[in-house]
Amino acid sequence: MLPFSQVDVFTDTLGLGNPVAVVHDADGLDEDAMAAFARWTNLSETTFLLTPTVPDADYRLRIFTPGGELPFAGHPTLGSARAWLEAGGQPRSGDRLVQECGVGLVAVRPDDDLLAFAAPERMRSGPVDPAEVEAVTSALGLHAHDVVAAHWCDNGPGWMGLLLRDAATVLAVDGDRAHLLGASGAHDKVGLVGLHPDGDVALEVRAFFPGGVGEDPVTGSLNAAVAQWLVAEGTLPDRYVAAQGTALGRRGRVHVERDGDTTWVGGRTVVGIRGTVAL
Repeated sequence: MLPFSQVDVFTDTLGLGNPVAVVHDADGLDEDAMAAFARWTNLSETTFLLTPTVPDADYRLRIFTPGGELPFAGHPTLGSARAWLEAGGQPRSGDRLVQECGVGLVAVRPDDDLLAFAAPERMRSGPVDPAEVEAVTSALGLHAHDVVAAHWCDNGPGWMGLLLRDAATVLAVDGDRAHLLGASGAHDKVGLVGLHPDGDVALEVRAFFPGGVGEDPVTGSLNAAVAQWLVAEGTLPDRYVAAQGTALGRRGRVHVERDGDTTWVGGRTVVGIRGTVAL
């Protein structure tokens, strides 16, 4: 019987963010057991807290979708950090904790009532080949004039980012078409973003990956890479809030801040379930 938490991330209200299942003290589990449990939870990600292998880390994290393991993901990072702290974890450094995962070491800091992670460097960036963009837009029912720019936003999961004309265009996309991405041969991890003309949020975000849950409610990794792309180009300011999950009836809020060379991606978290799991 292992300690277990389920944390809703990028929200202050249970049920309106993106949940992550967190298994504590998971050193005794092998990869097959982790993958099987992630398939069973059927959440976008399930994580496993382990003893770190390097002295600078507070804990090690393995992250699984129903379809396989990821080297990094954003909302699992924040949800797992919250679960670790709630279980009595004490950071080696007083002002932040350090997570070891597939992309290396990721810093997480408290920011008022938020937790924020330092966005890892992108493994792939730069413009997307027009033929690949056309395959994605066709699968999602978009037209060429809907796309302002396309950029690789891969910090582990492999996102292709498309900046659309505006937030309304992002929200108008039929999410049921996400399954056509993989089936049509188009890139199957796609993030759509569009600017809001005014209001409390600057950006609307949607994330599709048919190999996982179809549409992800709120996606830290995508938001991190999009910020590194669009803040550097001047499309977005150094500090803003993005909305995600609107099309799914969620109310995810992602707080982004560029501080020097570091992009911090944060959100509020709510622990919804505490207990044990038989693994």
